[in-house]
Amino acid sequence: MNTSLTDTLTDSGASPVAGKTVLITGGTSGIGAATARLLLVRGHRVAVTGRDPGRLKAFLDEVGHADRVLGLVADASDWDSTNTAVTSTVERFGSLDAAIANAGGASADHFRTGGAGVIDGGDPELWAPMVLANVLGPALLAKATLPHLEQSRGRLVLIGSVAGIKNSPGNLYSATKWAVVGFAENLRLHATTRGIGVTVVNPGMIDTAFWHGQAPPIAMSPDAVAEAIGFALDQPAGVDLNTVTIRPIGQPV
Repeated sequence: MNTSLTDTLTDSGASPVAGKTVLITGGTSGIGAATARLLLVRGHRVAVTGRDPGRLKAFLDEVGHADRVLGLVADASDWDSTNTAVTSTVERFGSLDAAIANAGGASADHFRTGGAGVIDGGDPELWAPMVLANVLGPALLAKATLPHLEQSRGRLVLIGSVAGIKNSPGNLYSATKWAVVGFAENLRLHATTRGIGVTVVNPGMIDTAFWHGQAPPIAMSPDAVAEAIGFALDQPAGVDLNTVTIRPIGQPV
């Protein structure tokens, strides 16, 4: 995939305010959008990426705070696109204090097979975009942001999943989230020597568009996950919060 940054949506005449600068990939819906709203309410500056210019503009129009929000059309699984988004964020706000690797999802197979049996019953043609977004995306974001986060003594947050700590038979989505959890620790070992914090947040069942209308009966709001991310970003200097697992009460797995 070779999609490049195609547009920037912002009020460039506004001046920044005190607070952190946070970049969120896939920030127009679900956990990403909930986190962006929370951080904006708390007075931070937020850049969000999305692949669809129309959805991105609609989100920016809805969320307000034009002086502290930046929208960037970008594909999280493409290096040039990701690097340009990071550069644009720093140029707009002057620094980068945190980045959240949120972009990703599951293939259509995941829902057609009920989340299991994808290896046997799925279509391999549908797998590559999921693997690239879920596994390559966080690595590209890390590469692009680490130099800036080292300057700010900042934090990188990766969105994993309970599916990344509890296996599901034949479930490739689960395997990609295991990769995210493993990468988070791999990255922590490297980043901590540069003064950078690394947190992986593993949500359980969440009521979002991820389920394509098939949300499970027990699910929590994405706002709950946003609060967990906010908690990670609010850790005192010198403290590294590494793993947060958050489930709705009633989810046994």
